[in-house]
Amino acid sequence: QVQLEESGGGLVQAGGSLRLSCATSKRTFRRGVMGWFRQAPGMERQFVAAVNWIEITRYADAVKGRFTISKDRTENTLYLQMNSLMPEDTAVYYCAVGSSLTAMSTSMHDYDTWGQGTQVTVSS
Repeated sequence: QVQLEESGGGLVQAGGSLRLSCATSKRTFRRGVMGWFRQAPGMERQFVAAVNWIEITRYADAVKGRFTISKDRTENTLYLQMNSLMPEDTAVYYCAVGSSLTAMSTSMHDYDTWGQGTQVTVSS
């Protein structure tokens, strides 16, 4: 069974930075597309960023230039470096895997495995 273990959330002031981590198995790490989504209270889960097996990346417009998604192949870990955080970035952030994806999908329905989520709160 595929497992995704997230960490790195917390409380930060506006303008600050956080780095989220998502650890998984070597097999999962090399499959399909891995991504980050977020969900604020009362809102739908929305796409943040994704990276495929040859490390091509895609970002939501709202985070372009501020967030960076990356993979550490030695640690089988996915990262999301978040800089210049704003209060509207406050949400639960989820790591996800689309094991059969061949394209960089922004739809949560195309991802088959999810982490438990980690809370990110940005104060103004």
